[in-house]
Amino acid sequence: MMSTRTLIGAAELDALRAGEGVLIVDARFDLADAGKGARDYAAAHVPGAVHAHLDDDLSDLSLRGFGRHPLPDDDRFSAALSRWGWQRDLDVVVYDDVNGALAAARLWWLLRLAGHERVAVLDGGLAGWRAAGLPLEGGVVEREPAEVHVALDRDDVVWFDELERRREDGSALLLDARAAPRYRGEVEPIDPVAGHVPGARNRPFSENLAATGVFKPAAELRRDFETLLAGHAPADVVHMCGSGVTACHNLLAMEHAGLAGSRVFAPSWSGWISESSRPVASGA
Repeated sequence: MMSTRTLIGAAELDALRAGEGVLIVDARFDLADAGKGARDYAAAHVPGAVHAHLDDDLSDLSLRGFGRHPLPDDDRFSAALSRWGWQRDLDVVVYDDVNGALAAARLWWLLRLAGHERVAVLDGGLAGWRAAGLPLEGGVVEREPAEVHVALDRDDVVWFDELERRREDGSALLLDARAAPRYRGEVEPIDPVAGHVPGARNRPFSENLAATGVFKPAAELRRDFETLLAGHAPADVVHMCGSGVTACHNLLAMEHAGLAGSRVFAPSWSGWISESSRPVASGA
């Protein structure tokens, strides 16, 4: 059994995969090319890993007004878990090639919403696995399918009404995980409107990482986030980003730092601007 519920190192994963009790999921995705992650997975992946597609498995793109990556409904997510042979007694390890941001942390969060706590993100991602000299394999892994059904705890997700109310009463600390130029509205390469939700503070997910590509030590992350909290409780924190994906990276970092209880505004910026009457801010 894993010794962690947030991050796992390459050596520990290598030891775990020798047994039967772990499900490894490759969640690589490229926003500019939706098929690239699956192609890269088929070319080379951690042995035994299945592939999760951000658009098809971890989102429901048929929904409108809930951002670019709306949450999947229970049936869609359950179908993906069933295809991967997921069971409640398995440890799950997720990785990608962007240090957890696309879309390992997203799947980690969805599994937690489904009540599965035995899940961790591979620290350093595929690059860390390669750097450790560990093996890769090609092809597509097909595990024995399961018949499972889960329900995502949508009450643990922040939606528009709650965010509006908490912005008005000042009870939320809204942290935007996008890069600073996007947050400030200086550039916007993806969404039709630039800027940020008024009152949001910027915490680029990249600030969770050391220069080597792994997460900073838990104690350092705790100091960083406590400075941002400035007296707020972790449960006051609401994470957002462009579409509810990289926001999960900040949630993961806070949990790793021992600051449990923050939540994600799932529609994020792309959902916020779907209604033109909602206010937009720019600048620092």
